[in-house]
Amino acid sequence: MIRAQFHVQLPEGTWVAEVSRSFPEATFRLLTGFRAGSTAIELGEVEADDPDAVSAAIDDHPSIVAYQRLERADETVVARYETTDIGLYEAVERSSVPPEYPITVRNGWIEYEFTGSREVLDRFRTAVEAAGLSYELRSVVGNENSSGLLTDRQREVLAAAVREGYFEVPRECTLADLAATLEADKSTVSEILRRGEGSIVKWFLTGTDGDTEF
Repeated sequence: MIRAQFHVQLPEGTWVAEVSRSFPEATFRLLTGFRAGSTAIELGEVEADDPDAVSAAIDDHPSIVAYQRLERADETVVARYETTDIGLYEAVERSSVPPEYPITVRNGWIEYEFTGSREVLDRFRTAVEAAGLSYELRSVVGNENSSGLLTDRQREVLAAAVREGYFEVPRECTLADLAATLEADKSTVSEILRRGEGSIVKWFLTGTDGDTEF
């Protein structure tokens, strides 16, 4: 079993791509949704400094055929809406990978997480590539044949890197910051990160440990 997180760049023209790029600091969360023929019915949340402005932009988008605000808090709006943008559901149907809610969108990128076998992940990646979308594999965690994948030190350094925001885009800490947190030499931390990342990527692509050549 593998748990992975992809960031997928949304195609131009979809409401969430256009509105999220217009409000790059806002966070959009799809809480649940389902396809209803040529449209999709969704429940979504927006978190922003000015959620009313973001909510109005969603309501005004031509892909939104119905919009109902359900709740308004200090920096959030929850709404039920109907949209003609059904690309997410078509991709799910092609890959047979059910979505795991909530699904988060920021500045034109969707953060997609799911759990399944390597074959399931490969189907999802194939579907994304077939759609011509750019994507980033942000993390992958598995419990099959991976007990010896990382050394204790590699696991410690990678965990600290995730915790401190080293892998965020943009990064929330530099390599120097991370080395200071670990009380280690910068070049040593860089080497440990490189080897650990290499082991994880090779294991994900081949199903073998990081020493395998391919």
